[in-house]
Amino acid sequence: MPLLENGQIKDDNWQIAIEGESLPSGDVLVPLARLAEGLGRNGDGRLGVLLNAGDQVEGLRVALPRLSCVQVTFPIFRDGRGFTQARALREHLHFKGEIRAGGHILPDQYEFLLRCGVNSVVVPEGVDASVWQKAHEAFTIAYQPAVLNEQPEGFAFRRKLL
Repeated sequence: MPLLENGQIKDDNWQIAIEGESLPSGDVLVPLARLAEGLGRNGDGRLGVLLNAGDQVEGLRVALPRLSCVQVTFPIFRDGRGFTQARALREHLHFKGEIRAGGHILPDQYEFLLRCGVNSVVVPEGVDASVWQKAHEAFTIAYQPAVLNEQPEGFAFRRKLL
């Protein structure tokens, strides 16, 4: 599936490890349960991990320096645990790699994902990127700080009323 990054569709070079099969060569995303196996690979591509909604990001603390990507998964659009996982990875664990979101995500959630530290979104084939770009551009003021490097005057609660 393609990725949405900065409102544009790009190719996804990551492979997802299939349960019961050996890890493929190249860049691979492994389920959290197979992370130790992935860490044992011999430098044959980048390594990433797939987090389910109930997984605790704190368990990744030791492995994060060796990970290039973490994918948070939204089982349904109204399950917000992926937002919390992304924000914890950026703010508390200081993860500098790619955070991507997968699963059931709506274009309306795109801006909020970015504010939580997500870099890219896994989207279904044939998606109209303009819908996602419009959703991204629809919000110009935020009511809370984010992991983005924003200037304080960009927050609505700090704006002075004239």
